[in-house]
Amino acid sequence: MILSAARRQKTAKLALLSLVSAASLLGAAQALAFSLDDVTAQARALMQKPYVAPVNNLPPEFSGMQFADYQKMQPRSDRFEWSDQPTPFRLNFYHQGMQFNSAVRINEITADGAVRQIQYDPERFDFGGLAFDKNATRTLGYAGFRVLYPVNQPDKLDEVASFLGASYFRVIGKGQVYGLSSRGLAIDTAPPGGEEFPNFREFWIQRPGPDDRQVVIYALLDSPRATGAYQFIVRPGGKDAVVDVQANIFVRGDIQSIGIAPLTSMFLYGPNQQSEFRRNFRPAIHDSNGLAIHTGSGEWIWRPLNNPKTLAISSFQVDDPKGFGLLQRGREFSRYEDLKDRYDLRPSAWIEPQNKWGKGSVTLMEIPTPDETNDNIVAYWTPAEPTRRGQMLQFAYRMHWTSDEPALHGADNAWVRQTFHTDNEHLQANLIRKFDGNSAFLIDFEGPALANLPADATLAPQVSVGDNAELLGVGLERNPAIKGWRVALRVKVKNPALPVEMRAALVQGDKPVSETWSYQLPPNPQAAAAAAAPAPAPAPAPAPTATR
Repeated sequence: MILSAARRQKTAKLALLSLVSAASLLGAAQALAFSLDDVTAQARALMQKPYVAPVNNLPPEFSGMQFADYQKMQPRSDRFEWSDQPTPFRLNFYHQGMQFNSAVRINEITADGAVRQIQYDPERFDFGGLAFDKNATRTLGYAGFRVLYPVNQPDKLDEVASFLGASYFRVIGKGQVYGLSSRGLAIDTAPPGGEEFPNFREFWIQRPGPDDRQVVIYALLDSPRATGAYQFIVRPGGKDAVVDVQANIFVRGDIQSIGIAPLTSMFLYGPNQQSEFRRNFRPAIHDSNGLAIHTGSGEWIWRPLNNPKTLAISSFQVDDPKGFGLLQRGREFSRYEDLKDRYDLRPSAWIEPQNKWGKGSVTLMEIPTPDETNDNIVAYWTPAEPTRRGQMLQFAYRMHWTSDEPALHGADNAWVRQTFHTDNEHLQANLIRKFDGNSAFLIDFEGPALANLPADATLAPQVSVGDNAELLGVGLERNPAIKGWRVALRVKVKNPALPVEMRAALVQGDKPVSETWSYQLPPNPQAAAAAAAPAPAPAPAPAPTATR
């Protein structure tokens, strides 16, 4: 068909208008699409306002709940969010109760970029026979949420992430069970002063599509001295779970010690620490057994954890860290022998910065605990510069929730497999006597850098101890059972009321071939008290006895 010039011009105008309209609609949709920028704007505005604490709206039936009753309130599987959507992900929710006394607003971001609040509905829960006034739930809400995804079997949903309480969250991958936790931010965790616990006040969760293998979560953080906008991209598939985090933090008030990418875990005892708890049938009880650090200069450091008698705080200067984390080294069931809690399946959490963090340090806090119900280990990175009111801080990092700790090192390194510690024992002779300040340590190193060494390779242990101890002896021998080497050292503590710092590594010539074992022997209050006590008076001579 042949069009006239006028009709061709009119058709062209209509086509142009259609293109303009389509572009306008696309631009409008893009402009309306919710993103981290929207949460950042809210956090920035919130910083300018006085802090308002979350409202505690719990009636007595819920505020006085014991843990066993709280556990009875379970989400109904037929009421999971996204059950009617073509996505492999599901959401369910935590009910308010116990210390979870404030409702958290949870929103969904739909495929077209619209935001809708997921309204609280008590019909989503099975209350497990709990007796309470149904009207008491009318003003309540959700305390947090879980993300479900089939990581172990294609036709079975697994819980892979949980956000509950303050800014706490936990993630697990294939074959793992929950162990340590992470937080959005730590404020003044170390004394003096009291710790401030920021809260995630509101969440926005992007509804994944049919082929999506990740879920995007935004969170608004609020506390008396900081606000923040967070983006979490959770990828639960594969051997490990990976979470990419972007944190935009606004400082409301001066902060003495701000903790970035904080991790919280539990260590009760293990073979590296003499403890009365070792009378338990389990050889070890811990969610994590060491702090690993990959410094900006390339050194690897391994600090075995302790359950000290008094609070212990260690600081490692680490500028522009390449990574750090609380790890659960040792996956053999025989290390734990626990069929119920399966500490052998607890994940490690490794923090891998994605931008330059500058000068700072990794802080480790070890808090005394009498049992395994308390999280007594905290680790985080702190910038060297003071944190002042009005600042904006930006940190990007990738979290690996992993059971493959050797993969973090690669093929050109060796690491500490295990640390053994015993008091009062000489390495060369099996002589046990009353504590006299002697402590012996066996450190097993393993890894490709050692397994691939030639048979005639010469290694040497590089060992140092702090001023509060005397190094009595060092030994080195092959450990063919692990294709590695064992370092044995013995120290004599000078003042048991003070800690002892020790370091050990394997070197070939002047080149390190292993990470650095960095151990702190905690103070021993009982030994210190015994050393300070006056010597007992000599016993009187026995009376003579008759003989025949």
